Amino acid sequence: MPAITDPQPAGRPAGPLARNLPTQVLGLLAFLALSVTAWALATVPILLNMHGWFAASVQAPWMPPQWMFRSVWLTLYASIAVAAWLVWRKGALTGGTMAGYLVQLVLNAAWPLSYFGLYPLLGPGALWAALAVLTALAGCLVFLILRFGPVNGLAGLLVLPYFSWVLFSCSLNLYAALHN
Repeated sequence: MPAITDPQPAGRPAGPLARNLPTQVLGLLAFLALSVTAWALATVPILLNMHGWFAASVQAPWMPPQWMFRSVWLTLYASIAVAAWLVWRKGALTGGTMAGYLVQLVLNAAWPLSYFGLYPLLGPGALWAALAVLTALAGCLVFLILRFGPVNGLAGLLVLPYFSWVLFSCSLNLYAALHN
């Protein structure tokens, strides 16, 4: 009877995640920190203007309650961080994929700046500029879904709710641009 040999030395867990657990945890924490930072920066123009011109503006009848936005966006930022981490773990968050990930963070932070922050200066023109930013963000998310999905199916799926929310936000933004 042949001897059964253990390919792993005793006491050493199998698999790349187990072997590099501290690196994996630090990587996830870094992606989450980057997302939370982008979310916090994006929140500033909203908080500064939500009780001013925005409160008096015409909003879409399907606008959800305001409390919902911060929690939904924070959840979506966390999901994109986890998605990027899953792709990074496979060594595939490089080149254009990394650029797409970073661009979506910048665009997401740019939307509230253009929508809330520029409205006092540009009026309705800011709402149209914000819609252009959201449209670019939606395109960027399609790119990420197509790049993340083949590397890690869960990563691609984690971007879908974010993409759906951005499309929903486009509808709210378009209504505001047409009616204000």
